[in-house]
Amino acid sequence: MKKIILFLSITIMAITSGFSQSTSSKEQNNKKSTEITFIKTTHDFGTIKFAGNGTYKFVFKNTGKEALIIERVKSTCGCTIPNWTREPIKKGEKGNIEVKYNTNIAGNFSKTVTVYSSAKNSPVKLTIKGLVQRREK
Repeated sequence: MKKIILFLSITIMAITSGFSQSTSSKEQNNKKSTEITFIKTTHDFGTIKFAGNGTYKFVFKNTGKEALIIERVKSTCGCTIPNWTREPIKKGEKGNIEVKYNTNIAGNFSKTVTVYSSAKNSPVKLTIKGLVQRREK
């Protein structure tokens, strides 16, 4: 009898704990009223000369109700270097994520940069692509 009561007690506590965690998680998501909106999320460089300009600025706007914070920006490889607005972006203001590709690597490329922020639609993936011509001899 003691084993049954113990088993039922543990089961009830586990179920109650699971429901309370999912509710608090939902409440946290509802509290996020910041949103990041990019003008565009993909940029095609087309054909770039070897060692040419492989830099592009993705512009975004804080379309939420609170200040937006870019927490981190992660690239898929070391050939793509992101730089971003470090200060909080106020409601209605714009910021940018600058992405620089190493154009000393000839050939086709398609690279993704992931933006992690305080926005409810985080993370956002940005893509650059193009073709770097071969080095002229």
